[in-house]
Amino acid sequence: MELIKEIVIATHNSDKKKEIIFALQDLDIKILSLDNFPKIGEIEETGSTLLENSFIKARTVSAMTGMAAIADDTGLEVDALNGAPGIYSARYAGINVSYEENIRKLLSELSSVDDESRTARFRTVMSFHSSNKEFGRKALLKEVLQGKRLAKVVLVMILFLDQNKQEKHLLR
Repeated sequence: MELIKEIVIATHNSDKKKEIIFALQDLDIKILSLDNFPKIGEIEETGSTLLENSFIKARTVSAMTGMAAIADDTGLEVDALNGAPGIYSARYAGINVSYEENIRKLLSELSSVDDESRTARFRTVMSFHSSNKEFGRKALLKEVLQGKRLAKVVLVMILFLDQNKQEKHLLR
């Protein structure tokens, strides 16, 4: 059984990094991020699901660093838009756009939707990859957005590492 002493968080997003570090702080492992590997740029998310994108990031970072990696992907699902933007949340208004531009497009598309029908949720997937094991877990934050409150929500990641003692043992 592989004992993991270090793990890389496969993100350049400082908020996500802080959340994951906070959630893993009680484990006796060294936590690194992509800041420690400046040659690793943005990883293209070519999957057709959140889970596929999460695994793409974890596998890529693990292969490039030779270390275990943890990654996530999150999508905003708006009921009135049949689940959109979903997997395309970060690039809903186009590639290399700001958070504000994505929100403006979203609000524009919701302009004819009454406040009571403006419900949404974030769906998050996290994955783990090492040289001999990988697994993922889904989490759903139900109805965190209603009406005009389409503002940034701080996500508390529900980490799969606390769900299974065998996997947690690997991280000691």
